[in-house]
Amino acid sequence: MNIVLGVSASKGIGIGRAFVLPETQERIIPKREIEEFEIENGWTRFTAACAQVQELIDGQLASLAKDSLQHVLFETYQLMLADPVFTQELREQFTAERLNIEFALEKKIIEYADRLRNSGNDYLSERAQDIEDVFGKVQDCLLDYHPFNIEEVPDNVVLVAASIRPSDTFILNKRKILGLALTEGGTSSHVAILARSFGIPAVVGLERVSEQIQAGDNVIVDGILGEVVVNPDDETVCEYNKKIEEEIRYHKILAEYRDKEARTKDGTLFKLMANIGTPEEADTALEEGADGIGLFRTEFLFMNALSMLHAGGVPTSNSVTEDAQFEAYKYVLEKMGDRPVTIRTLDAGGDKLIDMKNMPDLHEHNPLMGLRAIRLSLYYPQIFRTQLRALYRASVYGNLKIMLPLITDVSQVDTIKGIARGVQLSLKEEGIPFREDVPIGIMVETAAAAITSDCLARNSAFFSIGTNDLIQYTLGIDRENPTVAPLYNEYNLAVIRLLHLIVHNAWKYDVPLSVCGEMAGRKESALILAGMGVRTLSMAPRQIPVIKSTLASFSIKELETISSRATL
Repeated sequence: MNIVLGVSASKGIGIGRAFVLPETQERIIPKREIEEFEIENGWTRFTAACAQVQELIDGQLASLAKDSLQHVLFETYQLMLADPVFTQELREQFTAERLNIEFALEKKIIEYADRLRNSGNDYLSERAQDIEDVFGKVQDCLLDYHPFNIEEVPDNVVLVAASIRPSDTFILNKRKILGLALTEGGTSSHVAILARSFGIPAVVGLERVSEQIQAGDNVIVDGILGEVVVNPDDETVCEYNKKIEEEIRYHKILAEYRDKEARTKDGTLFKLMANIGTPEEADTALEEGADGIGLFRTEFLFMNALSMLHAGGVPTSNSVTEDAQFEAYKYVLEKMGDRPVTIRTLDAGGDKLIDMKNMPDLHEHNPLMGLRAIRLSLYYPQIFRTQLRALYRASVYGNLKIMLPLITDVSQVDTIKGIARGVQLSLKEEGIPFREDVPIGIMVETAAAAITSDCLARNSAFFSIGTNDLIQYTLGIDRENPTVAPLYNEYNLAVIRLLHLIVHNAWKYDVPLSVCGEMAGRKESALILAGMGVRTLSMAPRQIPVIKSTLASFSIKELETISSRATL
């Protein structure tokens, strides 16, 4: 028996025989200079390869439900393949450098993927794999390389691999997969999100997993502890079977909470909201009993275009059209009915979604501290105005709230309200209906915003505490850096004191307050927040019944005691 330690990406326990995906062979990309007469032939080969991949994706889309996350993924891949900016940049580079098309494409793939990985944003970092995946398929066509066919995976196995390409994740609902054991992939990766959606236990971060697990090995994937047990003895299997029975009973109890209000045992009412990243996740939020959407991340819409179009070197609103955004926002608002829907404006990093080649000195060495989130929106106000137009147009279809990320100063809120008034005026002149009373609130996710939350409270319709960045900025720790990640501590006294200050000022100035970071969806930290006085928590949809159940076990007095201990 051998135990391999990793990181939990999807809760639960799975037991079965291992099916080990073959290691993906590294593509050998040739590099050679070409003559001018070869350019047109090379480009023809590239467009033919793109068309071949488009045809493959069309076939996969036809087999997927339209409201599934995988359908959204493949639609995004279609848009990536057809993206005119990427294509134009590639053609210019290919023509200017006169190197073979395979090498030119590989260079451009690396360039785009590196931008995303250096974004300082978990969601965008994970999207780098999408770029590599879809254009990697184009490379396969150009090189006549035929990787392992994922369709060969059988039913009732634990899937073991170094990684699973996003485009191969359709196998997770096409086959009965008992568990996932992976070397690569984070908790925000497509495979992790889908594993959670399908209830498949998953552990990632397993070193040399394909060397430690052989095909046919009996494997236990423990998505609770984040470990994989290889060839367990009978006693261990028996223990885990008992855990599975306990999990089944626990989930039956949780199911009873989906349609219940979130209350403590002494009757105090809480609102539990859902964090979502795509319109389709609103359906899951309703299924899990969400009281509304506490955070709708809009970055995915901007990812669909790979990069912004340029007009004189400045990104324009054409890259993500107003109508495309409007339809996405409208879908969620209509789906949620009277329930509040808080939509966060674009929260992206400075060197990530926008091609900065014509902008001076904007290749950032420290994107987390740079041109990101609301700073990016104010730097490119046309993109921001387009998003606000789409939001206000959609506002008549539900209970909309607009949230601004990474606010650090009152003047930013004043500027944004001025832009919003201009957008409203233009819509009014065009005769387009909208709600004038849409609340505009802020994310409190920096020490600056926390310390001046009394000032911000006078100018903000609501607060939402983004604990992930608040912890990161307060402690000066990059949680994605493995050498310092152990120092990332949500219970650090500095963090707890800042949380207390924000809650105090929200109550003092009668500003509605919620928490939408990871702390809101974890049992222990949710209890501490509740004891501080927080009454609205927003989390991953699947966590809503869990937190409802947890709150029901405590009185407010008990929660206050738990919270007070955290400050000791």
